[in-house]
Amino acid sequence: MRWPVTLKGEEIYLRPLRFRDRNQWNQVRAENRAWLSPWEATVPPIDSQGALPSFFEMVRMLNSEARFGRSFSFAIWHQRNLIGQISLGGVIYGALRAGHIGYWIDKNCANKGYTTVAVEILSEYAFDVLELHRVEINLRPENAASRRVAEKAGYIFEGERPRYLHIDGDWRDHITFVKENSALK
Repeated sequence: MRWPVTLKGEEIYLRPLRFRDRNQWNQVRAENRAWLSPWEATVPPIDSQGALPSFFEMVRMLNSEARFGRSFSFAIWHQRNLIGQISLGGVIYGALRAGHIGYWIDKNCANKGYTTVAVEILSEYAFDVLELHRVEINLRPENAASRRVAEKAGYIFEGERPRYLHIDGDWRDHITFVKENSALK
């Protein structure tokens, strides 16, 4: 497995963030702060971690995690514009061979199919390159747009997870969608 890697689709491509992406990333995140906050993970108050990492610390950490094969994070690009981010995290090998996908998209690019294509591209990478057996997408039940993405990308509803993740300041219920690698026996 090599890193960094760029994954290409017809209209979008996925590539890891670079230090020089900082201004674009900060601008897109600032413009979308209110739109994304109901769906964003937060740190529970019991964690004394402190402030979020700087952009440079985040990029270093994401690349380190990818080199160790634990998590693979990509910016979603349309032409030369950063329009979102997608990650395959919690990667476990051995008998389970699984991971989970999370993503966000610029509100100006929502409902154009880009997120679904990004999920399809990353799922293909998970199954064909990493040879994972199972990939999950966990989302808030009220997030209809994210549910459509999972379903259009071929993920199947598996069940509910009460108080699953700390999102927007509290432990929130999630629903789980799963896709399995039919090529693995």
